[in-house]
Amino acid sequence: MTVSSLDLIPDFDLSARNTLALKSRSRFGVMIETPDQVTAVFARAEESGLPLRILGGGSNVVLSSGYEGITAVVATTGRRVLEDTEEHVLVEAAAGEVWHDFVAWTVEQGFGGIENLAGIPGTVGAAPVQNIGAYGAEVADVFDSLVAYDAETGALKTFTAADCAFAYRDSIFKREAGRYVVLSLRLRLPKPWAPNLRFAGLADLEAPLDPAKVMARVLGLRGSKLPDWRVTPNAGSFFQNPIVTLAEAAPVLAAFPTAPNFPQADGRTKLSAGWLIEQTGLKGLRMGRAGISERHALVVINLGEADADDIAALAAHVKASVRARFGIALHEEPIFL
Repeated sequence: MTVSSLDLIPDFDLSARNTLALKSRSRFGVMIETPDQVTAVFARAEESGLPLRILGGGSNVVLSSGYEGITAVVATTGRRVLEDTEEHVLVEAAAGEVWHDFVAWTVEQGFGGIENLAGIPGTVGAAPVQNIGAYGAEVADVFDSLVAYDAETGALKTFTAADCAFAYRDSIFKREAGRYVVLSLRLRLPKPWAPNLRFAGLADLEAPLDPAKVMARVLGLRGSKLPDWRVTPNAGSFFQNPIVTLAEAAPVLAAFPTAPNFPQADGRTKLSAGWLIEQTGLKGLRMGRAGISERHALVVINLGEADADDIAALAAHVKASVRARFGIALHEEPIFL
């Protein structure tokens, strides 16, 4: 793939490429369908003097209305079983694969390990960046390795779990945003499989159990609580659950002894951002063209024709209100691009 042969699309419309359905256009766009196009698009951006940003499924971003650069959409496909032993199954998927389709594929093969992560919008390549998690599980639990393009060195690099520095909704890829582009992901799924039923709503599942049964319950729970982004545009959980010191949590727990809190291994505790927002009286809030879902206080929704400024203003109001009420700082999950 040469730099000159990379087809750039002028006035690239991204309105249908983000789950918040924000009206957004990029000066140029390109669909990345092969790994070597990643190298080519970085070279093209440098050659033209234009900024470059990488986009996956658009499920965890707040896009500006206009971008005077190149937006590269990762659309690579492919998934396969690399190993199938008595101890594990090693599966691999290209970064552009739809995450839920990948989960469903593993379950269809009879493999367990990521069924609790079913229904999360976005692509495979974005999953380790955010260390996505739901219903008591996260990608780091079954992570084996990944291959990424390093824009700083121009080389491909293989990352182990230690290299990724995974944390709650965090990784080295998020901390060094813009440097790495995930090309493929490998997960090591355990054998024999044991269901993860720690999360409320799963514990009452009756035997016999298999990954498909757990996935069906997860999808049912998600559907009952979270608005479908294809019907009500949203970016899923907009705020991270804050992990705070016991001293920071003390006033909240003293006033509300039954407030959801989850002790952490490092001595801190995790509070529920959704609970804090709801107790602040913001669930269902409407603020201009954006709002908080009436179904779930963590979900910011586009009420129609919203742009990034509308979303940012609403997020700032929520954060300020929660801090004033509880003294707790909230942080957004989506990235503003």
